[in-house]
Amino acid sequence: MKKTELKRQINAAIQACLDKKAEELSILEMEKGSGAFTDYFVLCSGTNPRQVQAIADEVELRLKGAGLRPTHVEGYNQAEWVLLDYVDFVVHVFSEKARKFYDLERLWKTAKRLQPSDLTSVPKKKAPGKPAPRRRSKVKPSSKKKAKKR
Repeated sequence: MKKTELKRQINAAIQACLDKKAEELSILEMEKGSGAFTDYFVLCSGTNPRQVQAIADEVELRLKGAGLRPTHVEGYNQAEWVLLDYVDFVVHVFSEKARKFYDLERLWKTAKRLQPSDLTSVPKKKAPGKPAPRRRSKVKPSSKKKAKKR
């Protein structure tokens, strides 16, 4: 899969989490050779079991709309730690208590921490052979007032 497409999918998952008011959102880019079974972790917390499930539901719904379904879902009924496995990335939705207990950020401390903006800033390609558009400078209006003719 192309890296830009993967970043778009992860960004869709992040936006779904944020739309359901997920807390403490973090993204980990796993190192090659670290033993991780995926490239990215998206971690967030919900304040109660219903919110944890609502966040997981919204992630599934958004990505299903983009033609992507999780290969595995775990922990949904207990709503302490819901894991949505999309092969190239895994979304972890925790209760506050489970998040502190498992502390995946500490466990994967060598992983690179990303901000959501790191995934949305996909550079746009310039069309070949076309020069960059020129910016027009703003002309300041004259400070002298024209005399009215009578």
